[in-house]
Amino acid sequence: MSPNAFSTAVLEWFDRHGRKDLPWQQDITPYRVWVSEIMLQQTQVATVLAYYQRFMDALPTVEALASASEDEVLHLWTGLGYYSRARNLHKTAKLVVEQHAGQFPRSVEALAELPGIGRSTAGAIASISMGLRAPILDGNVKRVLARYLAQAGYPGEPAVARALWQAAEAFTPEERVNHYTQAMMDLGATLCTRSKPSCLLCPLQSGCRAHALGRETAYPEAKPRKALPQKHTLMPLLSNPAGEILLYRRPSTGLWGGLWSLPEIADLKALEALAQRHALQLGERQPLAGLSHTFSHFQLHIEPWLVRTEGAAVQMAEGDWLWYNLASPPRLGLAAPVKTLLERAADILNPGESA
Repeated sequence: MSPNAFSTAVLEWFDRHGRKDLPWQQDITPYRVWVSEIMLQQTQVATVLAYYQRFMDALPTVEALASASEDEVLHLWTGLGYYSRARNLHKTAKLVVEQHAGQFPRSVEALAELPGIGRSTAGAIASISMGLRAPILDGNVKRVLARYLAQAGYPGEPAVARALWQAAEAFTPEERVNHYTQAMMDLGATLCTRSKPSCLLCPLQSGCRAHALGRETAYPEAKPRKALPQKHTLMPLLSNPAGEILLYRRPSTGLWGGLWSLPEIADLKALEALAQRHALQLGERQPLAGLSHTFSHFQLHIEPWLVRTEGAAVQMAEGDWLWYNLASPPRLGLAAPVKTLLERAADILNPGESA
């Protein structure tokens, strides 16, 4: 199938079957497309829908995002994971406002220089919101092209990535590039799926080499697997007489960067030092059900304890620590496991009320 025949088949399929009612496909602007593309990185459309609408309601413009506090941005992102995406979103909004007068650069190269925007995301912003001819290679498109070409090797390998980028460039048309970009993402998301591709409905079936070989799910080749390291931590939920829980803000870089979290200690013996630091007197201790949380590079096993305390003022002296009000929670960015543990604590300390 020639490049022209390829793109024509994709566009004809899009006209009949493509998705056209997603929220970021309405009132298209570079800002709206950019936020959706960042949210959709490593996250499914069904999950993103509610988060996107809530984010847009709170921060409808790049200027609003730039002027928002990091806590507000992370609060709106809580539960989506990969929080560096939210921090980069905030940084980029400030740069667009301060250095580009609130207008996104109109080139893939300039867009890709902004924090958190790689080559594929830049291509999506440029093609969908600006009509510029720019190929993309997100996870869905990688899968479509790897199968179409029966491309050997893991796409994360440089040589394989180069081959797929060359194909993406060759197949991207000069006209209707915005629809083509959306169509390729739709094909991967709805037909050329990971485990059960709907080949009979695919407009590229006649030229697909993986289909001809009867080996569709063999492509793209998976990343060589390594056993995930296992890590353990104890998280005390220190509760004051008002039923508030002690949290601290994690460093801006690294795991859960910039989010508010529970203290982490090696074992219950370390509770005394933590209590002394904050002038707390330790009281009743209650174990809670454990949690496991899987990151891309390790699995964390959390042992939570609800610990009642006495003796602390409501206001902490240190800026990176605070008492979190379970009955009237502030708008803070919380890691998903921490949010779950706070909800469990609320059920115990404030029965009948929600965190």
